[in-house]
Amino acid sequence: MKDIIEIPFSKKKLYLGIIGSLMFVVAGVWIFSNAELYQKFPLEFMRNSIVIKSIGIIGVLFFGLTGLIGIKKLFDKKAGLIINSDGIIDNSNGLSVGLIEWSDILGIRVKRVLTNKFLLIDIADPEKYIGKAKSGMKARGMRSNMKMYGTPLSIISNTLKYNFGELEKVVQTEFEKNKSNKS
Repeated sequence: MKDIIEIPFSKKKLYLGIIGSLMFVVAGVWIFSNAELYQKFPLEFMRNSIVIKSIGIIGVLFFGLTGLIGIKKLFDKKAGLIINSDGIIDNSNGLSVGLIEWSDILGIRVKRVLTNKFLLIDIADPEKYIGKAKSGMKARGMRSNMKMYGTPLSIISNTLKYNFGELEKVVQTEFEKNKSNKS
């Protein structure tokens, strides 16, 4: 019998993320619509209405997308993360690619950006996983992760019913247990 660990999505965290995204979309629309209010801003480049409107548009697009991903995950019947003898099946975020095989994983490390922590999954063949991306936008996001962190794969606990410390411990323990079983 195979050991399977299923970590579900946290509906509460998803709702909070969706509400936060919606607030930033509203702020982006406000910034775009009120660009002329920035004419007295102390930084000269911020007085340019094209810059201000661009910031508003980027905010609406980015947070609109994160909100839509949150809504999609809210109704997703699959677990956010599944760990079994084959590997880690990641469904936790917008850049998830499904199964990450134990045999492909070189190591797992923690990265902190501001107040957010996430697990970085170092893999032997990043292009294999970037190739699994179902859209060009997802592939670009994974390539961006590759440039910034040296791997396209990351797992966050922001959408999961698990705190980060528990998530890190479980994933590291299962990696250690299964890396000796690699073929």
